[in-house]
Amino acid sequence: MNDKRILFISDQITPFVAGSPMANYCRQLPQSIQELGADIRTFMPKWGHVNERRNQLHEVIRLSGMNLIIDDTDHPLIIKVASIQAARMQVYFIDNEDYFQNRLMVTDKEGNEYQDNDERSIFFARGVLETVKKLRWNPDIIHCHGWLSSMIPFYVKTLYKEEPAFRDSKIVYSVYDKEFNNCFRDSFPEMILTKDMQASDSGHFDSPIDFNSVIKKAIDFSDAFVCNSGSQLEGLSKYATSKGMPVMSGDIFSFQATQLEELYSKL
Repeated sequence: MNDKRILFISDQITPFVAGSPMANYCRQLPQSIQELGADIRTFMPKWGHVNERRNQLHEVIRLSGMNLIIDDTDHPLIIKVASIQAARMQVYFIDNEDYFQNRLMVTDKEGNEYQDNDERSIFFARGVLETVKKLRWNPDIIHCHGWLSSMIPFYVKTLYKEEPAFRDSKIVYSVYDKEFNNCFRDSFPEMILTKDMQASDSGHFDSPIDFNSVIKKAIDFSDAFVCNSGSQLEGLSKYATSKGMPVMSGDIFSFQATQLEELYSKL
């Protein structure tokens, strides 16, 4: 892994989001890959329940300030950062008043899924990629974890395909258990487009645009797929296999860094 640059993007990372297997796994994996000799960067959303004071988050002014247009509305991009001292690892946070501040992950406090989860996934994906561009850091591997990063493979291979930062990047997408139940809006294929893109760029979405449909779109633009075992996700592994890409399927949380290193080496 010497000299490899690995970008980790996750919905949840301990200690900022505690208690979930994904958060714990996505805390340990980047550190383990770093200890194998890779240069890493790590991103996650700044969910409303992330305690900024306790975790010592602070805004990175030079990276903040861009407006991202989604569904004809400007949304300011705010970048924050915190350190995990024990791992010698920094975590960058994507923040925005409309999508993340004072809001939880998939559902509100009453358990109702946010109606704009589709927009949140767009904002997060573009926010991460714009920030990596500003960092002038070109990842060899982009490893996405969870539903919120599902549009990152699409954007890397379409909107950002000529960007020096991503021109040679390979994408690994990891899916865990089914993470949302409601469908994205029918207008989602149009919402993901920018003024520099054509309608044909979004390709085909299975209808309705449910969890499986969104993850299939992530697979379409990825180079490898990692799937947590479970009957509801078996179809996704088969879909990825049909694309001819490397697939790892099983108990994700038992996968070791050396297994992921082997997967990365195939790309």
